[in-house]
This record gives sequence, C-alpha cells and structure tokens, in this order.
Amino acid sequence: MNKIIILLLLPFQLVAQAFTKKEIEGWEQRAQKVSIIRDNYGIPHIYGNSDADAVFGLLFAQCEDDFKRVEMNYIEKLGRMAEVKGETELYNDLLIKLLIDSTEAVADYNKAEPWLKKLLNAYADGINYYLHKNPQVKPALLHRFKPWYPLLWTDGSIGAISTADITINELKSFYSGSNDFTGYAPPKRAELPSGSNGFAFAPAVTESGNAILYINPHVTFYFRPEVQVQSQEGLNAYGAVTWGQFFVYQGFNEYCGWMHTSSAVDVADTYEEKIVQKEKKLFYEYNNALKPVRQKQISIRYLDGKELKTKTFTSLYTHHGPIMAKRNGKFISLKSYNRSMTSLIQSWQRTKAKGLDDYKKVMELKANTSNNTVFADNKGNIAYWHGNFIPKRNKNLDWSKPVDGTRTETEWQGLHPVKETVHIINPANGWVQNCNSTPFTAAGANSPKKADYPPYMAPDGENFRGINAVNVLQKQNRFTLDKVIAAGYDTHLAAFDVLVPALVKAFEENKSDQTYQLLTEPIQLLAGWDRNSSENSVATTLAVEWAQKLSPAIRTVYIEQGEADQVEKTKQFAKTASAEQLLSPMLAVLQELQTKLGKWQVAWGEINRYQRLTANLDQQYDDAKPSLPSGFAASTWGALPSFVSRTYPGTTKRYGYNGNSFVCAVEFGSRIKAKSLMAGGNSSNPDSKHFNDQALMYTKGEFKEVLFYKEDVLKHAERTYHPGK
Repeated sequence: MNKIIILLLLPFQLVAQAFTKKEIEGWEQRAQKVSIIRDNYGIPHIYGNSDADAVFGLLFAQCEDDFKRVEMNYIEKLGRMAEVKGETELYNDLLIKLLIDSTEAVADYNKAEPWLKKLLNAYADGINYYLHKNPQVKPALLHRFKPWYPLLWTDGSIGAISTADITINELKSFYSGSNDFTGYAPPKRAELPSGSNGFAFAPAVTESGNAILYINPHVTFYFRPEVQVQSQEGLNAYGAVTWGQFFVYQGFNEYCGWMHTSSAVDVADTYEEKIVQKEKKLFYEYNNALKPVRQKQISIRYLDGKELKTKTFTSLYTHHGPIMAKRNGKFISLKSYNRSMTSLIQSWQRTKAKGLDDYKKVMELKANTSNNTVFADNKGNIAYWHGNFIPKRNKNLDWSKPVDGTRTETEWQGLHPVKETVHIINPANGWVQNCNSTPFTAAGANSPKKADYPPYMAPDGENFRGINAVNVLQKQNRFTLDKVIAAGYDTHLAAFDVLVPALVKAFEENKSDQTYQLLTEPIQLLAGWDRNSSENSVATTLAVEWAQKLSPAIRTVYIEQGEADQVEKTKQFAKTASAEQLLSPMLAVLQELQTKLGKWQVAWGEINRYQRLTANLDQQYDDAKPSLPSGFAASTWGALPSFVSRTYPGTTKRYGYNGNSFVCAVEFGSRIKAKSLMAGGNSSNPDSKHFNDQALMYTKGEFKEVLFYKEDVLKHAERTYHPGK
C-alpha cells in the first residue's frame, strides 16, 4: 500500500524562497502603522490602525518571543514533522494528511471574504517580515509562511484533532500493510495530564456587583504567550494565543471574556464499512448498493540520516471519511470535522463580541469542535456552553462504538442548534464552573439535568476537580478578584478523601502482619493529613507517589459514553481493593524514596520542582541545574491549580511540564480590572530577563496586575517600537 523514493537533501539556497523587493517594501510600510509596547513583564501590547495591522504586529511579536514554537505548530498541522524528526513521525503525519487536506485550506483562502483574506495575508506577512529582519534565525523547515496556514486548524486549539477512539498504532498497522491486530484492544487513554478550569461569577455573588471570570487552562508549559491586540477597527483583546494564532484564544475585551475547557462531547464517529473487490476495484456497500472506494495517493517525506526519503500511501475513503483501521476483519472509517474556515471565523469574531447577545450569535456558527465555554460580560451575565459543534444522530444507537456504515440511519442529521445543547445562562446560584467535568454539576443545584439530553451530547463524568470546585464555590459569596484567585488555587486533593481512609483501614486491619510494620509512621502521618498539597508536606509526597502506583482507572478523567467516571471508579477501587493492593504500593514508595534520597521523609517541594527549559525544544530536565520548589500537585487528584510533574531519565526529582499556564482573573466593571500569571515568563530566550521573571511568582501563585489600558501600559513601558526596528 506504499512505496519509497529516496532523495538527496537539497541545498538551503534551493529550498528557501527569497523575499522580493516589493514584498519587503510593503512590509516596511505596514510596520510603520503598528506599534509594539513591551511592558515590564515583556508582555507585547500591539496597536495597529486596522485589524490586519494588529495581526501583522502580533505575529511579529510572537516570533520574537518563540519562533521555534510558532514554526513547529505549523509543521505539525502541515503533516511534515517527519521531515524534521525522522521516520518516527511518519504515521503521525499520515494521520494529519488523512484528516486535514491542505488543498482545501488553499481553496478556502482563495474564496475567503476580503476582511478575512486581509487578516490571513497579515498573518503570513508578519512572520515572513520577522524572518527577513532576523536572518540569524534558521527555520527548521518553513522558510516562507503561506497565508492559508491558519486554515489548517479547526477552533484554534492546535492539538484538537478528533479521531474518535482510533489510535496511531491502528493506523500504522493498517497502512503499513502489517494488519497484525488479531483483535481490537481499546486505546490506552492518557492518565496524566488532564484539565482546564473555568469559573464565572454573577454580580449577586461579588463584592463589587460586577461579573468576574476566572481563566485557568491546563496545558503544556509555554504553550501560549500573553498578549494584547488593539486596532482602530474595534479590536481590543487581551489574553493568551497559541503560538502562531492571530486571535486571542482565551481572554477578554472591554465588554466580555471567554474561557475554554476541553470537551468530551462526541464530535467524531467511526463506521464499520463492508468492502468488496470486483474486477480489481474496491467498492463499499451502502444502502443495498455498491459505491466505489475513493483512493488518493499521499506522499510523505521523512528524514533518514542525511537523506530525505518519500513514502507514498494509497489512502482509502468512503463518503463517511478516510478508512483508518481494520478491526476483527472490518474496515473502520472516520467521520470528523478537523478543518474549517468557519471555525477560524468564529474564533476571530468572538474576540470582538460586545456582550452576551453578540457572543450567542458567534456560537450559532457551531464550528467549535473541541471546547466548552465559560463566559462573563460587563452587563452582569454569566454563561456556560458544553460543546458547540454537535451532530444530530439517531438516539437509539450507541455512538461511543463504531456504527454500521452500510445503513442510512447512521448518518449525521445536521447539527444541533445551540439552544438544544447543554448550556446555562445566569443561574440562580450566581456561579458556573467547569473542570473538564460533567455539565450536570456546573451550577450546583441549578445545573441542567442529564435525562434531558442524548448521551452523545455530554458523556463527560465527574472528576475530583469538579467536586472540589463546587465545594469551594458554594461555601462563600462576595467574591473579589483576590478571592476568586484564592478559590482557583485551592490545593485540596479530593481524591485522597476517598483513597487515604481506605489505606488507613487496610493498615489497621493488618498491622499485626510483620510485612507492613514499616508503614506505621507513614500511615499515622497520612491519617492526620488535611489532604492539601504544600511545599513542606511529606504526606503529599507519600500520597501522590503511592496513588500513581494504584489502578489506572483512578487517573482516567476522560471517559466514554456509559462508563463509570473517575470519582465512581475511585470509590469502587477503594471499596474493593485488597490489603495487598493498597499497602504493598506504599511499601514500594518508601523503598524508592529511601534508595533515591536516603530517606522516606521527603517534603513535596523537595522533589516536586519547577525548572524552565530553554528554547531548545529537545532539552531535558536536569537535577544539577537550578530549580524552584512547587507545592502544587496534578489536577488529577482534585487540585484546582494543576502542576503535573514526573521524573525523567537521569533525574531523581520530579519536574513540572503541564498545568497552569496563562491564568487570569478579570472583573467587568465600568473599567476592566484583571490579574494574570504565566508559567515562567513570556520570552523563550534564556538571555532575556523575561525568560523566568514570573517563575517564583508562578510557584507561589502570586499574580501581577494586567495592564489593559494604554495609559497604564505606557507607565510601565520597557520598550516601544515598530516591528523590525
């Protein structure tokens, strides 16, 4: 099903396209219409005459801060990672190319409305002007950025590729021709990391009588920088952008704010296809007739030593989508929505919404496939939407499993109107929350009812963050920015409210067993623990290291339709686990700590560390290099401020790599008030003072004031310049 062609690597001069004199003159003229003010934390505030001018400046500023990540995000979405990283990325690239057709992105660009085409051109011009002005920067692959590149994404979340439950291993097995799966094993879902938290507070529960929004995405560190973009055409958005985006992904303007959590809403489905061969041609059965299987040649280049090789795959498609796998003799196709111009339009238009009514109109585009949305505005409205792009389906079928591709009743029947989706607007309790958890507890007793919706619309279960959030939010009112931040930084590890009592009970019932005598002191420590994580807590170290050795089920936050959720699975495990299952892992923890650190009495901050890596994306964590203690733990255990850490080859300490990134609390009064925090700093350059100027603040949860108004930005200006100057 594939063939290989070997090419010699071409000299740089032949692959790099020189910029023309006309292009450069145009960029220099536009740069004069753009001002970038870097504040005292290096945050770029971009001011342009037009929206397109602001986009031009935004991309230039992003490249200044971390061109490598900008480039790498687009290399991935182009399905060209193997050209940089070699054959190990071959099937990841094939997956991208099966689901995202760049020729369709080009076609969308060509037919885009003039206002959108201006933004797309400005996006490419901003990056290309940066490359022109910085010849010392050597791109890994992309020497010229094209204006259609942003049309390779759906809703702006760079990693949001919907494949239902199809795995890379299945894809590789099918398209490598090995077909070595004799049966189908469900994919192993990522146990860590998981999360994002969003809270909104209505005027009835705030001290000022203004709505407040709390933005707390949990992503890979340095995944998004903090920016502000403003133009004379009504744009004035502050927040976080994924590297290479030209719109604020999570943030606010002077009227309203939006925060996204990852959604488990079913937006992609698999179909069992019946394939037959007649006269050396492939057909698939549909509605009692045979239809031809569409075939397409997909060529992927990959680096092998110093040679660039090409492997060509014959990909197969039915009208549902690409055939991705073969399970128990049945071909599996995927129907999904992984690239759309409408998604980009929706992402841009929400940044210019002037309140709830505007935002609801933007939601009616129904093109956001991966996100839930928490919202607040300056009129005191708060809202929550669970998903957005939700296909209508036959309610009598189980859509969490492959459905029969030969039958018409398995077809999507359009999209659900937003009013039919799970949503909450201005609940009586005065707050909404989502922590990648069920929407049916999002507003406490005022939440929607599960029975009112089809299972595919909200398969999400409860998790310990959701439980913790509800407990924290319902305990108080008269919220201020600082109280909201304190709520968002509640470090209670609710999972251990279930697990530790089971451990203590097992020990009490078996403490006469000589095997477990070493556990006497650790168990006493855990029994008296308040189950809050902190730097000086030995109990946190013991609990987290121990829980990671227990059943994987208790770490699984995202679930399939009909599955027991994380909380239910944890309770069931605690109820049924044997003494051996509970106590032996703790003995192993004590032995490991003793071996690695010479004692088991290890404070959490001693081994749980924050260390900023450089712009070298392949750099590894190192015990010999400076690091800071962190008292936070992974959101999996119920902590609202997430800090996911682990050990690495050659390290005895754990290093954080995922969790709180850009965090912001914003109050919508007559004048915007906001505080924010970044993981480390806004610059990826280790020589910049903004590389790590927020690191200590980050490990302590200490926020900085957001400079939203230009007069405040000017008071704290560190550098003011036009792009390229």
